Amino acid sequence: MSVAPHLHLPPTDRVLSPRTGWTRAHWEATADRMLDALTPYATPGFAQYRLPGRGSWSGVVSDGLEGFARSFLLAACRIAGAGGAVDPALTERYAAGLAAGTDAASGEAWPRLTDCSQQMVEAASIAVALHETRPWIWDRLDAKVQERVVDWFSGFVGGRTWDNNWRLFQVVSEQFLASVGAPYSASDIEEGLDRIEDWYVGDGWYTDGDGRNFDYYIGWAMHLYPLLWARIAGPGGDGGRAEAYRQRLSRFLEDYPHFFGADGAPVHQGRSLTYRFAALAPVWMGALADCTPLAPGLTRRLASGTLRHFAERGVPDERGLLTLGWYDTFLPSTQPYSGPASPYWASKGFLGLLLPPDHEVWTARELPLPVEESDTYTALPAPGWLLHGTRHDGIVRLVNHGSDHNPPAPDSADTDAGADPDPDLGAGEDDPHYAKFAYSTATAPESAPHALARDVDGHLALLAPDGTPSRRRRIHPLRCEDRVASSWSAARLPGDERAYRIETTSVLHGPWEIRVHRVEAPEGAVVREGGHAVAHAQSPFASSAPGWALARTADGLSSALVALYGWDGGVDGSAVARDVESNAYGPHSAVPYLRSAPHAGGRSVHVSLVVLSRDSIHPEALRTAVRVRVDGDAVALTFLDGRTVEA
Repeated sequence: MSVAPHLHLPPTDRVLSPRTGWTRAHWEATADRMLDALTPYATPGFAQYRLPGRGSWSGVVSDGLEGFARSFLLAACRIAGAGGAVDPALTERYAAGLAAGTDAASGEAWPRLTDCSQQMVEAASIAVALHETRPWIWDRLDAKVQERVVDWFSGFVGGRTWDNNWRLFQVVSEQFLASVGAPYSASDIEEGLDRIEDWYVGDGWYTDGDGRNFDYYIGWAMHLYPLLWARIAGPGGDGGRAEAYRQRLSRFLEDYPHFFGADGAPVHQGRSLTYRFAALAPVWMGALADCTPLAPGLTRRLASGTLRHFAERGVPDERGLLTLGWYDTFLPSTQPYSGPASPYWASKGFLGLLLPPDHEVWTARELPLPVEESDTYTALPAPGWLLHGTRHDGIVRLVNHGSDHNPPAPDSADTDAGADPDPDLGAGEDDPHYAKFAYSTATAPESAPHALARDVDGHLALLAPDGTPSRRRRIHPLRCEDRVASSWSAARLPGDERAYRIETTSVLHGPWEIRVHRVEAPEGAVVREGGHAVAHAQSPFASSAPGWALARTADGLSSALVALYGWDGGVDGSAVARDVESNAYGPHSAVPYLRSAPHAGGRSVHVSLVVLSRDSIHPEALRTAVRVRVDGDAVALTFLDGRTVEA
């Protein structure tokens, strides 16, 4: 694909960057275009940027502050990275905005910081940006403006935040107050940093607040802000905490490159995906904090590949703006708190500009991503995920047996494999960006309301007589090692007070995922399973026959689901569900699925083969690719190469 000409990029350099062609100059040009594009939407005093698009639930003034704060972070990377040698208008705009935003008489003043207000999020970006640009902005502000800025930030002192990554917004903002000699609360900082210790689960992973909340917030918040705080606190000011943060980030980054496809796409999972290349924040922070295990050439290849991936697909758009979506505007992939300037948290993806131009990350020759060198398998027990990438098509797939973004289960919950499910354990939400069995770098879940009602893709459901599907809400991990992961969840049907246990084991083999389901169901229920949803500008091709279903896009991405055991739905047991305007990857989407005959009641076993590939797929042949032996509760899978796995 070609990058849109409106970005005005320099020529590619295939000697320094043989994989992407991009250099630091490409990053600077992209940042400049994004910053220049915002100016038509600024209020007269530059305190707010009121961008076009759907407003958030916080209101137009808060959205305008968001535009200032998040773009200020991008401007700070550009200004500080250039040692202040940028167009003076850039620093002048943000200095003026600070003056107007903190002046109650300006007509564009920012809302005060109050407990759990959206302003707290934006204040953290302003605090980081002020610290990084201190010689060029803060130190040159009029003393009265500095006083007003301090007064605005003082709303944090003793304030209450939401009990998740928001604790860190208070930490960095009050540390900025301390750095400029203003009153602050040391206990606020200490308590915030102490609290994230409760959420560290090992191997470099945090959960974002209580529960099993694993997504990109771990990288662009939980790892990022503690080390940004350490930068503000300065040498010796971190009380010894920073070394632990550096070690944890280093461990996290060992696995992190496995989340990115050969085309630069990150795995499409979790909330706030409209932040897009903010997913690069932990990669750059590893280099900034000198704690990365990644070679310099791999760091730049990963980062440039991702930024270029989006640029090739119209991000930023022809106006130079980031829209609410993934590629194009797509509101179902956003949250109610997402306003028109929310996507500018993507500014975190430009933290690498804070590294000097002669840093080895910018001067080393690019190295290949893991998926460009070989097929990869990565087990991540902390979040309960398996990653597998295939070199020949560059796709990375994530198998989810651990992240559900729900509150913790009640204390009485027994997650032992032999326990009966408590009816209450089915409670909670089933956000499509967490509830699916699988995600990838080439697909997105069906997420529009009309598609959610059917809930076909990436899900095994019990269907009520009226077709209502059960939901996969709270996920209880059981196992995650090597190429195998398993979990269970409770399924409920309308009018039935009982919760039925569905236990699933995923086994990886090359590009295949084999799912073994042990299902409890009432008599008459139908078991249905869906594969990956594929989407494109053109309607995907679809084909099915008893025992398999396949959907393929015009550019050759295929999703197939093949029955290996327990699927006896006959002629009507396999098909492809189509939808429109329900997928972030394109307006036309399709999902292969399998259906069983009406259940006899009690327990059953169902085994299916899930394929997502750019190869040609022959589903009928795949039905013989795995030999399945079921003996009571024991299931053995034997592959063509002789490998046998017991699930």
